[in-house]
Amino acid sequence: MTAYSGIKVLIVEDEGLVALMIEDMLQDLGCEVIASVARVSEASGIAATAEINLAVLDINLAGQPSFPVAEILRDRGVPFIFSTGYGREGLPHQFTGSPVLGKPFSASDLQRTMAKALDCPAID
Repeated sequence: MTAYSGIKVLIVEDEGLVALMIEDMLQDLGCEVIASVARVSEASGIAATAEINLAVLDINLAGQPSFPVAEILRDRGVPFIFSTGYGREGLPHQFTGSPVLGKPFSASDLQRTMAKALDCPAID
């Protein structure tokens, strides 16, 4: 059992191998992956209705930004992490304070960023 056991996570990532890698990392931390989706429309529906504790959002989903999903999560009070190769420069003003996980990343990078998003101590 880890500090992250039972945390329900939504993964929004359009690259299949990256999504699987994130899913494996989260499961190794004890998280429960609620869904892994690749499109904004599907992610928006899940973000609006599912019981989740955290989301990992790729910023660019097949040319569409995931910011509408982030807005839904923010309005529901659900923490989220942006996963991107673009860095903070790709974030609009309203999300500049959001946790960002730069691609490529390791399991320890993910864990540290999760701790920041969930406002809990990082556990190495």
